[in-house]
Amino acid sequence: MAELVYRPVVGLAQTLFKVWDLKIDCQGSENIPRQGGAVLVSNHISYLDFIFDGLAALPQKRLVRFMAKESVFRHKISGPLMRNMRHIPVDRKQGEAAYTHALDSLRSGEIIGVFPEATISQSFTLKSFKSGAARLAQEAGVPLIPMAVWGTQRLWTKGHPRNFKRSHIPVTIRVGEAIEASKDKYAGAITRQLRERVQELLEAAQRAYPVRPKGPDDTWWMPAHLGGTAPTPEQVREAEAR
Repeated sequence: MAELVYRPVVGLAQTLFKVWDLKIDCQGSENIPRQGGAVLVSNHISYLDFIFDGLAALPQKRLVRFMAKESVFRHKISGPLMRNMRHIPVDRKQGEAAYTHALDSLRSGEIIGVFPEATISQSFTLKSFKSGAARLAQEAGVPLIPMAVWGTQRLWTKGHPRNFKRSHIPVTIRVGEAIEASKDKYAGAITRQLRERVQELLEAAQRAYPVRPKGPDDTWWMPAHLGGTAPTPEQVREAEAR
């Protein structure tokens, strides 16, 4: 039943991307294993990141089960779709059930998608990573697959209106080589290595991105350290603390 829902949803998304005339540049899909479990780890800058992360696995004929906040599963439209595609609901107050669910899925040969920053980065820079992805990979005996997306924030992100017009927005995706989650290493050390690799992939995606802001009113989607007007990580933390 899951694939009877998942594949048509993927087809619909691909059709919409053509209608919106998105320019998708994806490299590194060959690093996603064709068989067996793996933890796919990505930065998080948009509400649509999971869709593009999932697209990166399609050339390897894999479908990714993403861990997502439980409220998405309660929505009258997204809820049934998420459940039938076998994504994993995460209750942040009681995360044990989601962890066990993800672990069982990995052991059965599934690819699990994780956003270790937990929430969208409004600065469009990497936040600190939680260690859950590394611990899952260690316990299940599967690799970590780092990846980064860039440009998705221009479509739909926190604090900005959606842009689903035919506006030719590029989306750049980079998938890195697998990282072994050795059981004789601390999860924290693996998490630091993972974050460094995602940072490298993010910078590569940013360098490859084919457009720059059109003018002063179009700099909101660029991080401050690259000359944009997105809030700095410090400004985001200050706003969240108020």
